[in-house]
Amino acid sequence: MRKLKTITICLLIVIGVTSCIHAEVRMIPLYIGSEKFTVEIADTPEKQLRGLMFRKNVPDDFGMLFVHHEEGYYSIWMKNTLVHLDIIYLNKDKQVVDMYINVPPCKEEPCKTYVTRVPARYVLELRGNRSKEINLKIGDSIMFILD
Repeated sequence: MRKLKTITICLLIVIGVTSCIHAEVRMIPLYIGSEKFTVEIADTPEKQLRGLMFRKNVPDDFGMLFVHHEEGYYSIWMKNTLVHLDIIYLNKDKQVVDMYINVPPCKEEPCKTYVTRVPARYVLELRGNRSKEINLKIGDSIMFILD
């Protein structure tokens, strides 16, 4: 019985790792003013849960865009995140409605959550302080096209 449990657990781990390896990573261009970014799309619950966890660095021209089907009060946490991030909330018109700048990794449980203070449809994560460097402000528009 114990051997069967061990085999079952190992099989579940292999299936989980395999599904992560084969998960489609979709990237699109995103523009903030004249700055071009390549963003990874997080449009499933699994991708949104993982976010930028375990990434050792985030390049200046890279980010992750969380896509929700409708506007709402969404939150981000920094569990298992190794780098500081900017968390930028966008409404359905792709305008910045809320921001958290240079959010530190979570060091102890429970991790703090960063909830938008107004309804948002998209959440953009960039390297910490990147928003400041490009002078991004609430009300600014961000350009991207989703299929």
